[in-house]
This record gives sequence, structure tokens and C-alpha cells, in this order.
Amino acid sequence: MGVILFELALTSYFAATIVSITELFKSSKITSKITIIFAGIGFIIHTASIVYRYLAAGHIPVTNPHEATSFFSWCIVLIFFILEFRYKISLLPSFIMPIVFVLMLSSSMLPREIKPLSPVLQSYWLGIHAVFAFLGNAAFAMAFGIGLMYLVQEHYVKSKRLGGLFERLASLQTLDEINYKLITFGFPLLTLAIITGALWAESAWGSYWNWDPREVWSLITWFIYAIVLHARLVAGWRGRRAAILSIIGFLTILIAFFGIKLLEKGLHVFP
Repeated sequence: MGVILFELALTSYFAATIVSITELFKSSKITSKITIIFAGIGFIIHTASIVYRYLAAGHIPVTNPHEATSFFSWCIVLIFFILEFRYKISLLPSFIMPIVFVLMLSSSMLPREIKPLSPVLQSYWLGIHAVFAFLGNAAFAMAFGIGLMYLVQEHYVKSKRLGGLFERLASLQTLDEINYKLITFGFPLLTLAIITGALWAESAWGSYWNWDPREVWSLITWFIYAIVLHARLVAGWRGRRAAILSIIGFLTILIAFFGIKLLEKGLHVFP
């Protein structure tokens, strides 16, 4: 049952992605609604899939690569719908749904078996740390998409091509403000994820910090987004610079998520 639910969610996200990409070339109210409908159906089924796995495993399903990537995707879609209903940003699905689909497709290729929790994961810190980490990273993923939208819109403004996508994308000011709000939302969550991870490490291994590759990359990511906030508040960095930094920050998250988690063995386990 869990496999069927996951595959149905993946299929719905794929449909939403295809429609959202076509919307870049030919937009209409119908294609926008269809994209949201497919994404909404996928999110509901995806939620059911996660709940099913939670009941089967007895814990939040983030303890292996398949579960973690799936849960990461779910968090991104959750924040996507919050932004969609709050701001109604035109073409937002075109920049976000491909990210969701690629993550879900990656998750579908990873081993899905449910294994007993290792002793180190049998802790109340698991759920707390996971929620902070994944929601924070999901906010940064959204900032990545908004950053891309900003750069595309800026290109149209500078080239004085004020038709096509320019008319359908949000203004540079709106995109910049939303990018900032997403980072100010994600940064405290990342901070709490690092703190709870350190507390968890101390209870598990007797040390708050072990210089595990995942810990190091999390710290690097934290510094990048700290620089983004500092540069904006103190140096007045906005617009293009902020967009580029948000893109770089999310790329470091992907390196940590896939490059470190999937390729290296270390003390740090999922999430």
C-alpha cells in the first residue's frame, strides 16, 4: 500500500511538473489551475504515504535516504502551498515543481525497506531535529526557486524585453521581499536543527560536535545564510546579490544532502 501511495504521489507531481513547464511558454488560468490541482492531489496522497510509513515503522519516516528525500519533498510542497495561498505568485509552480519531482524521482530509486531503528536513533530528538532540519531546508529550497525567478525577471528588465514572461512574473521587489522572508523563516529553523543535533550527539556519543561531514556542511550552510542576512541588514545587499547567495546556499544543502549523506559513512545518520 505504501508503495502504491508513493508512486501515485510521484505521478501527480510529474503531471504538475509537465503542466507547469508548459505554462512558461503558454500560460492561461486553466493551466495554472490544473497545475495546482495535480500538485494538491500529489500532496494529499504523499501525506497519506508518509502517515502510512509512520504507522508501519512506528517513528517519523526520515531514517534512510528514501524516507529523507521523500519527506524533504513533502516539506517543500507544504511551504509551496503556504506561499501560493498567501501571495498567489504567478509561475511559482514552474520553478518549484521540477525540484519536487526530481527529489521524488531520486527517492523512488533508493531502497525502501523499513528496518529497525538503530540504538542511536531511538531518541525523542529524532522527530524534533528532523522537523527543524527539513522545514528549514524546504524554506531554503523555496528561496532558491524565488531567486531563480528574480534573476530571470531581472534579465527581462535589463534587456528591456517587457513582454512574455516579464508580464507574468512577479515584480523584482516582490520576489526580493519573499526571498528575504523565506530565509528569515528558514535560518532560525536551521539554527535549531544544529542545536538539537548537537544535544542529540552529546546524549548519543558524549560529545556535542564530532566534525562529521554532515555536521561540517550544515555549519557551512548556516554561515552562508548568516552572511545573506548580515549582508542584507548591514550592507544593504538586496536583489541580485541576495538571489545569488540564496541559490548558492541551497546548492550547499544539496551537496550535504546527496553528496555527503548518500556517498559517505559517518557518525551522522539520517536525517
